[in-house]
Amino acid sequence: MQKYLFNFINNLKLRWKMVVLVLPLVIIPIFIVGGVIGYISTKQAYLGITQTSKDDLEHMAGFTVDMLNSHYQQFQVYKEDKEEAFNKDLATVTALAYNVVQSQQRQYKSGRIDFATATREAHNALAKVHVGDTGYIYAMTSKGELKVHVAQEGVNVFDSKDETGRYFIREMCDKAVHSRPGEVFYIVYPWKNAALGDKKLRKKVVAYRYFKEWDWIIAAGGYLEETYEDVDFERRSFAELKEKLKSKMVGKTGYVFCLDGSGNLMIHPTMEGKNILNATDFDGQHFIQQMCQLKSGWIRYPWKNAGDRVPRMKIVRYDYFKPWNWIVAVGSYEDEFYQEANAIKGRIMESMVVLTILVSAIAVLLVLLASRVMTEPISRMMDVIRKIKQGRLEERIEVESNDELGELATAFNRMTTIIKHNRDLEANLAQQGKMASLGVLSSGVAHEINNPLGVILGYAAYIEGKLSPDDPNYKYIHEIKRESKRCKKIVQDLLSYARTPQPVLEQTDINALLEQIVDFAANHTDMHHVTVQKEFDEKLPEIMVDGDQLRQVAINLILNAGAAMQKGGKMVVSTSSCEDGFVRLKFCDNGAGIRQEHMEKIFEPFFTTRVKGTGLGLAITKQIVEQHYGKIDIESEIGRGTSVEVRLPINREEYC
Repeated sequence: MQKYLFNFINNLKLRWKMVVLVLPLVIIPIFIVGGVIGYISTKQAYLGITQTSKDDLEHMAGFTVDMLNSHYQQFQVYKEDKEEAFNKDLATVTALAYNVVQSQQRQYKSGRIDFATATREAHNALAKVHVGDTGYIYAMTSKGELKVHVAQEGVNVFDSKDETGRYFIREMCDKAVHSRPGEVFYIVYPWKNAALGDKKLRKKVVAYRYFKEWDWIIAAGGYLEETYEDVDFERRSFAELKEKLKSKMVGKTGYVFCLDGSGNLMIHPTMEGKNILNATDFDGQHFIQQMCQLKSGWIRYPWKNAGDRVPRMKIVRYDYFKPWNWIVAVGSYEDEFYQEANAIKGRIMESMVVLTILVSAIAVLLVLLASRVMTEPISRMMDVIRKIKQGRLEERIEVESNDELGELATAFNRMTTIIKHNRDLEANLAQQGKMASLGVLSSGVAHEINNPLGVILGYAAYIEGKLSPDDPNYKYIHEIKRESKRCKKIVQDLLSYARTPQPVLEQTDINALLEQIVDFAANHTDMHHVTVQKEFDEKLPEIMVDGDQLRQVAINLILNAGAAMQKGGKMVVSTSSCEDGFVRLKFCDNGAGIRQEHMEKIFEPFFTTRVKGTGLGLAITKQIVEQHYGKIDIESEIGRGTSVEVRLPINREEYC
């Protein structure tokens, strides 16, 4: 049986082998995991619902504090506005009273009335003025003797104290005596006037000024609350707020309640006004005292209501409302939290059975998909292998993983790279053979062509000396000389390219070398229409190079740039050090630029876009740079210009 089973599996394709072997390993754990997840989910449901309920308590407590604070802020701003307006009114009344006294003083000084009449008239005028319902104007000396007062005239009140024990009269006298002319002071103090039947303290505000000529402190005072117009509205608004908070329910039986720091219930659905500071839970713990002490936090305690057979655990979130010294609390029973969790438990178990079956079906599909995923890379590898077999060695297998298939793909890519490298070596050897042949050919051509060219140039020079510049044949002789020299240069460039000598190295200051080259090139006829700007790095180190060969590189690049620019062109020659151990020489121009299709050919021998170019300048330049173990890169954009970057190693021995 075992033999037939193995034979059956061996005869299957790779994809179906994976299905037969992997599927049981997937399905069986799914049923096990489904059961475990069902159990854990039930537990987490209890925890989650408990946390949600606690979040509801937290939210409700914060909501209650926000409601109280909103009410407080609304009427606090109103009272502050009223207080500011009241202060201004008192200042105005004080100023009027001051003007009355000042008017009597002027009449006295002018001799119209005597001093006694002046003080009597001022007294009568001030005594008639009322501020609000019970406020009035009074005047006293700096020693506290009342000169004008509705009830205590002639009494010395210098040592009078307010309800907090503060000597407010002394304070008024001291400030008044040391005041500047026209300065108005304010004083606020709690006061309970028994003559008016006051049963609680009220805030009294007094504005006062000092009349120095009579040593009078003229004051106007009144009770701030008498200016409030909407006291009943505030009470109604607060009553509505309390009803809203008492109507808020948390769960089935949870509610909001507030108590002050002494344990008095300020808001409660059924026990408002009672003091519960000494209340204890079922275990005898004083939980209210703990809440009043800590002011903010969580508390959990057993509580048994009337009608309950056993105590139930209650959880309360409480917070502190500082303006009124209130503790805001929101509580609910924990067993109410779990009612929904119990209902969820049944739904979770039902869902897990259905989900386990569904996941098993999905697992079958995923195993099929996995088998396809495993075999797809092999198919792609075969496609690439076929292309490489056709000679397309640049093709590479995409490495998408670090497994055995990824390792195989990496090894195959490495093998392909080696094959391509070997072919490149063969091509280079062939090229070197061609260059050797080119050298032999160049030598022969140079010998065979230079001799007749020398004869042509000699006779042309002789005839040119015999002719006048005005002679019609003079320009033809001049043209023969110019073109002969051009042929000679082409032969020389060909010979230079074929037999570029090894560089003779010496320690060279690149900045100084370029300085000479730029000055020389600037005087060339091809550069008269171009401005050359130098930007050299003064800290550039000296490097080992062949100065003559590097001079040829720079001249080639500068003259090429000059030929590509119109009148008014600009070229920047710069040097700098690189962090990777190279010196950078950069030649930037704003000329016509190089077409993209020409970029790959610009270093090839005999390729040129110029009518009279030989196509060997950049080829020789690249050859010289590479012999120095350097690199040359060109970036160009049509209409914007060209940038050539030459990088030479500082420590040449590292690249030898």
